[in-house]
Amino acid sequence: MIPPREVVRQQADDMVAGYRRLHPESFAALSIDPIEVLSADHDVVVLVVSELGEAGTPEADRCSVAGMYLEEYDPPRLRIAAAASAGRRAFTALHEFGHHLQRTDDGLGDRLEGLPDQGVMLEEAACDLFAAKILLPDDRVAAHLGAPGPTAPAVVDLWKASASASRAAVCVRAAQALPAPGHVVLLGTDGRISFSSSKGLPPLRRASDQSGVPTIRDALRRGGRAKGRTRLRYRDGIEGEELYAQIAPMDGYLLLIAVTDSAPWESFSLPSRQPATRGASWVCSTPGCDAEFVAYERPCEHCGQPSCPHCGRCGCSPKTVERRCSSCNLLLPLRMYLGDSNECVDCH
Repeated sequence: MIPPREVVRQQADDMVAGYRRLHPESFAALSIDPIEVLSADHDVVVLVVSELGEAGTPEADRCSVAGMYLEEYDPPRLRIAAAASAGRRAFTALHEFGHHLQRTDDGLGDRLEGLPDQGVMLEEAACDLFAAKILLPDDRVAAHLGAPGPTAPAVVDLWKASASASRAAVCVRAAQALPAPGHVVLLGTDGRISFSSSKGLPPLRRASDQSGVPTIRDALRRGGRAKGRTRLRYRDGIEGEELYAQIAPMDGYLLLIAVTDSAPWESFSLPSRQPATRGASWVCSTPGCDAEFVAYERPCEHCGQPSCPHCGRCGCSPKTVERRCSSCNLLLPLRMYLGDSNECVDCH
């Protein structure tokens, strides 16, 4: 479930106000050097490390940045990856501190608990927006991102005008200004997602490979600029709905903006007639079945293939080609049976 945009904004605004209330003397400095300011705060311990050490856990995989909030320690720890740029480390430190604010403030925690189906995504999105609001004040954002909504070149210009703000912070602020549901995505030169921020659509996974998406492939080949209709990729080859996309170079990265409609770089952009996601195509590997099908479910963790809806088997299943029907006693191919049933479809 995707939390409403207004709820995310209210949560982030309350986080900013909460910090200002608790630490008025350091609030102004927080946007200049967050790591130094937070390191002096006895509520948390900030650790800049070469390896996160606990990546791969569900919580770390869910996080949009290269950092972790470890609340089991006393005081809690913010673990920040040292490999990132100074701007990215600042954004990550603020993002992780956002988890601390939401888990130690009763009012913020109550809002998360009030949306049980959306609480995890609300917490994560509010952390991103809290960090972005600290690093990029509203007046600076408004000066670069006009009323029709952000274009990719305008977002790049906002980043260049904000020396202390990371690319990630700019992506979050741009996503909040999108005129329609969509994504603002930072891509590496290999086409993998370095960071993304979404509005009204399911979030894209960090490090997912988008290099095969036609518009992104064109940008990688043509100096980082491209635009057109596109479908971005979720897990296991599943594609999202068709979006209007624009891409611009961002000093070693690509900045992609994609929206369902009202794209400010297009003179006319209506919602797609095919808004649904598109599943991945498979051919069943079970001998005697060989059915072609589209899958949305996660593939088997052992063989990497989803279950075939025709024979009910994945790549781990026994390679039996035929089975004798318990009713008609005929030896028939597996496609004539439903799952593990011993009766063929004609006798069932």
